[in-house]
This record gives sequence, structure tokens and C-alpha cells, in this order.
Amino acid sequence: MRTPPKGLEPSPPEPARAPWRHRLHTIIFEADTRAGRTFDIVLILAIVASIFLVILETVTERGTPLGRALFVAEWIVTGLFTIEYIARLIAVRRPAAYATSFYGIIDLLAILPAFASIVFAGGRYFLVLRALRLLRIFRIFKLAHFLSGAQVLTVAIRAARYKIAVFLFTVVTLVIIVGALMYVIEGGTNGFTSIPASMYWAVVTLTTVGYGDVAPVTVLGRFVASLVMILGYGIIAVPTGIVTTELINAARRPEDVSGQACPSCSAEGHPVAARYCFACGSTL
Repeated sequence: MRTPPKGLEPSPPEPARAPWRHRLHTIIFEADTRAGRTFDIVLILAIVASIFLVILETVTERGTPLGRALFVAEWIVTGLFTIEYIARLIAVRRPAAYATSFYGIIDLLAILPAFASIVFAGGRYFLVLRALRLLRIFRIFKLAHFLSGAQVLTVAIRAARYKIAVFLFTVVTLVIIVGALMYVIEGGTNGFTSIPASMYWAVVTLTTVGYGDVAPVTVLGRFVASLVMILGYGIIAVPTGIVTTELINAARRPEDVSGQACPSCSAEGHPVAARYCFACGSTL
């Protein structure tokens, strides 16, 4: 019997999961069943409620009865989210793959600030990062056209990353040159106290924000500032054109996306006809 060439050996089969873990995965990661859909809707409502709790805490005194109630309620929600995160790790075949995935990191960030607040008092207000978990709403309500659109946008940005990197490098170089030039022209008496301070002015002016806290006074300085302002309007169009071109190219090869989550790493956004996970290669 001939052995297959090196590197072409069949991958070992995925280890079978206990029935309860399979059921847990279906409830937590899939929205095709009634139980899974109910779980996801309750999760969305809990996320929204948690965000409002954090917002209300900033306008309520901690020592008042309402403040104490909000504090306790927030810790109850954090405890539930912690249990949910642990359940997600248990439900997948590869917990490490899920923990390092996009949604895995977002889920972890949803609970870390609460525990960080034990050491750093203001850390709990970063719990508003839980709003990122609302991205799951596209899968929950089977908005496949939104998933397809998100995939097209992701492909376009990924294809344009090198062009955008070159563009940003050019902008940074321009900011350094203009900052140094304005430092020489205006000097510290007109607010350009250093090259970093002048670079700050260059960024504000080049992006057409124009705070006005630092402004040139000399004729030559105003002339250079005018050129930078005009250049800023032209620069804004560059990344827009790059991304638009890649969006058109990506839209020419549309692909329907399913809401199925990988049972091993929980990755989502697979094509409808996909048999294997694009992230970890596991069987779907």
C-alpha cells in the first residue's frame, strides 16, 4: 500500500464532542433554532441594558440609593457575561482559537473593565465597549445581505492596505516637513514652540479640522498655511478613491454568506457552500 506524499496526509478527524457540548454550541453560537434565537435576543437586550447602566452611573452619585442599585446591577450583569464567556469556551472544540478570534476578544473586553475597576477606579466606564457585541445582531436576525456587505468591505480594505499604508507614510512625512518649516518661519513667540507642536498644527490643518488654538501670524506662515489647507482637501480624496476602487473590485465577485459558526473556533462569515472553516480548517 502506497503512502501519500509528505504534506498531503489527510488531517486527523475532529474529536467528537459530548452531546451536551454540542447542544450548548447550538444554543450559544447558532441562531437557526428557537433556543439559539431566544438566547441571542436575550443577550442583545442584556448588552443594551448594561450599556445604559454604565451611562447612568456617570450621572448618578455613587453613595445614593440609585447609585448603589446601579452598581449592584452592573456587577450582576458582569457575572452573567462572565458565565456566558466561560460557556462559549467550553462549547467550542478549540477554546484558544475562539479566545483569540475577533468576537472572542470583544467578549473578553466586555468583562475585563469591570474587574480592572477593582484596581483602577475609572476602568469600569470602558464597559461601554460592550456595544461592539451588538455586531452579532446581523447574524441573529439573519441579515445575510449585511453579512455579505461586511465581507465585501473587509476584502476591499484588506486589498487596499498597502496603498493606504503608503498614503499614510506620505502624509506623516509631509506633516514632519511642514511642522519643521512652520517652526522655522513662526517660532515660539507665535505658538509654534517646538517641532512636535508645529506638527500638531500641521495635522489639524491638513485634516481641515482647524481648531484655531495655534495660528500663523507672519505673511509667509499664512501663505504656507493656505497651501496646506488646499492640499488637505485634495488629500482627503485619496484614501476614498483607493477604497472605492477596491470595493468595486470586491463587489464584482459577490458571495452569499451564511450565519453558521464554526464548531471549533466560532468563526463566522463563511460562504453558503463552504465545507471547512476559513479560520481553522475544521469541518462545518
